[in-house]
Amino acid sequence: MTQTDPETIRLQTERFRRRFILALVIAVSVLFLLMVRPFIVALMVAALLAGLVYPIYDRLRLWVKSAPGGATLTVLLVLTLIVLPLLGFLGLVAAEALKVSELARAWFASQNYETAVLMQKFWDWVPFADTIRPYSDQFISKLGELASAAGGFMVQNVSRATQFTVQFILNLFVMLYALFFFLVGGRQIMARLLYLMPLSDAEESRLVAKGMSVTRATLKGTFIIGIIQGGLAGIAFAIAGIKGAAFWGTIMGVLSIIPGVGAALVWIPAVIWLLISGHTGAAIGLGAWCAIVVGTVDNLLRPRLVGSDTKMSDLTILVSTLGGLAMFGAVGIVIGPLIAGLASTVWDIYGVEFAAILRQDE
Repeated sequence: MTQTDPETIRLQTERFRRRFILALVIAVSVLFLLMVRPFIVALMVAALLAGLVYPIYDRLRLWVKSAPGGATLTVLLVLTLIVLPLLGFLGLVAAEALKVSELARAWFASQNYETAVLMQKFWDWVPFADTIRPYSDQFISKLGELASAAGGFMVQNVSRATQFTVQFILNLFVMLYALFFFLVGGRQIMARLLYLMPLSDAEESRLVAKGMSVTRATLKGTFIIGIIQGGLAGIAFAIAGIKGAAFWGTIMGVLSIIPGVGAALVWIPAVIWLLISGHTGAAIGLGAWCAIVVGTVDNLLRPRLVGSDTKMSDLTILVSTLGGLAMFGAVGIVIGPLIAGLASTVWDIYGVEFAAILRQDE
């Protein structure tokens, strides 16, 4: 029986110890993430808000000569100027979503004389009406189901954000407390995370720079453009006499993530509806306002606000935003593109690191 060399034993022991530590880190990290899963979204919102309001915190910190004092004032400002007004607006949107859902459901379900006249006008507009007219009843029924489902989805999700349930209050508290913590110790947290990454300084800088640029571009490109487009369109909808103006304005603001055509997915059907309803003047006014004013906002502001902050394609931004919404809820509007941007950067780092191997087949 041969004896194992002491150096070999030491190397095997060291290798086993490292693997055990790595497995332990992964297991404990997964367990921790599962434990805090109910508060993941709250923590993400806090991190995004911390990055957004950090310049304000920095000035307040110097003014009061105290990091905790500056963070407290910043959290109070966020609560007063962002959180509470947003909750009030979401409550209004939820109420209007409920009304829109009920009106659409009732309209498609009734199919009275007025509905028949409107549908006749609609078929007159369609060039291939004779082909699809036999399916008109099924078409109306499916539209009713779609309107009911869409309205119910909006009511359920928006109402969830405005109902002061125990879970909501707890998440709000976690978000505000985490915001305070991230403001006071954000730099140290980031430095610690970068230290734990086995990457070079250049690679870490690329990741941080990409995350900051994508977040900045998303906040400016999505929120500012969305708020302006949604606000302008909502006002026009209200003047045109379309019920649920705040609801439709919010939908257009969300759809503004689709460059060029997002808002048009709402206002063009609204114009057609006004035309077949006999409100020609309102239809022309709404169409002209949305096409000239609302549509121009995206073309004028997006290049100036977003600039070169992100080099992702419009398709990547769209699918990552929709995927983020599906996975994380409203905060996914920012988290989705952020993850996509980081994924792109990680693949770039991979391409540089393994360039010699990847080029062997060329």
